[in-house]
Amino acid sequence: MRKLEVEEMGRLTLEEFKASDKFPFVIVLDNIRSLNNVGSFFRTADAFRAQKIILCGYTPYPPHREITRSALGAERSVDWEQSPETLQAVTQLRAEGYRIWCVEQVEGSVLLQDFNPQPGVLHAFVFGNEVEGVSDDVIKISDGCVEIPQFGTKHSFNVSVSAGIVLWDYVRKNLT
Repeated sequence: MRKLEVEEMGRLTLEEFKASDKFPFVIVLDNIRSLNNVGSFFRTADAFRAQKIILCGYTPYPPHREITRSALGAERSVDWEQSPETLQAVTQLRAEGYRIWCVEQVEGSVLLQDFNPQPGVLHAFVFGNEVEGVSDDVIKISDGCVEIPQFGTKHSFNVSVSAGIVLWDYVRKNLT
């Protein structure tokens, strides 16, 4: 075996990515603090062809050197917008026909392996602040919460790691 060269990977150009069909989901960031986490969300959104990212509250947004450092340019490929309030953004998404799913540990959450997104339905995944999680007001109006099973001593993943896990699972289930 040998590592593939970048040219062999068949990656899309920026223009091809912009014109490509996206998976029917958006990412909502609820007051994320870390510039590096925001950049990681952009890379993940690019990898899984998200429709867009909505950066809410005090979540930092491009252009910023620290976001670019971890996004590796994905902040140019992925559509994004800023919203002053997460609740406002989620309410608008619901009005546009999105099902709202918070990635959070709550009573009655759906374990990720049991989460079965309906084909052809728009989904919005809300990821919360690194310390406080998704705001209670957003959880209350969501369609549900998805929880990633964990088996160690810690009670959570890094928020951008959670995005990679949840969004891969979602895309994988949409490919079959």
